[in-house]
Amino acid sequence: MKQPTGRGEIWLQQLSGGAARLPGLCPSVQVADAELNGEAVRFIAVVPDAANHYPRAAHGEVGLLEGWTLAKVVHETMAQDAEKSHKRPIIAVIDVPSQAYGRREEAFGIHQALAAAAGAYAEARLAGHVVIGLIVGKAMSGAFLAHGYQANRLIAFDDGGVLIHAMGKAAAARITLRSVEALEKLAQTIPPMAYDIKNYHTLGLLEALLDIRQPDAPDAADVKKVHQALTAAIAAARSEPGLQCRLRAENRRSSQTVRERMRQLW
Repeated sequence: MKQPTGRGEIWLQQLSGGAARLPGLCPSVQVADAELNGEAVRFIAVVPDAANHYPRAAHGEVGLLEGWTLAKVVHETMAQDAEKSHKRPIIAVIDVPSQAYGRREEAFGIHQALAAAAGAYAEARLAGHVVIGLIVGKAMSGAFLAHGYQANRLIAFDDGGVLIHAMGKAAAARITLRSVEALEKLAQTIPPMAYDIKNYHTLGLLEALLDIRQPDAPDAADVKKVHQALTAAIAAARSEPGLQCRLRAENRRSSQTVRERMRQLW
């Protein structure tokens, strides 16, 4: 097996115990079937592919091939388990720097490819597959929406290499007519504007924040810790399958208030 080229591939390999990858997919979407706590699970990761047919997706971005392939894999998982009472958990291993930006991507409908992926994950969740998103690196922009955000539960590493946001800093600075420095200063007082995982954690979207000693070269103890967190998240999602858990944090009080008022009015 070739050497892993990023955190997504590193952790896919470690968590699946080096299981064989599902054949017949584009090289940038890697899938491994393995066991976790005695039950079958499917791990899915988007990884860099220097020889990607679309150069804008060569560094782990989610583009046309990746979006449609993710949708294909998730739909096939649902079809394989359709007649089973016990649906396999699906674990999205997330290290995606962005969706693929390019004229060809826009012309060929990247919005449809990414929507297909997000829709497939949502359908799987509603069909009884527990979906867990494990954020081991970057979870940026439309790539995160397509690969992982529809999960029942999200887990992230408490590490400086983990970033979550709708835009890269340079792009966000341009859009808001600020410098990057001004944007960073603003993020100190407005958590949703921040990029670091600790601020993101205050928004209530994470089931767990893990302290991993060696995220780029995990040892057995690191892998065991993640296995335990995944097992706990699967159990939590089965006991409470909805997404209400995302509304319990202090910085989601307004979201709770809006929903309460809408229920009263409607």
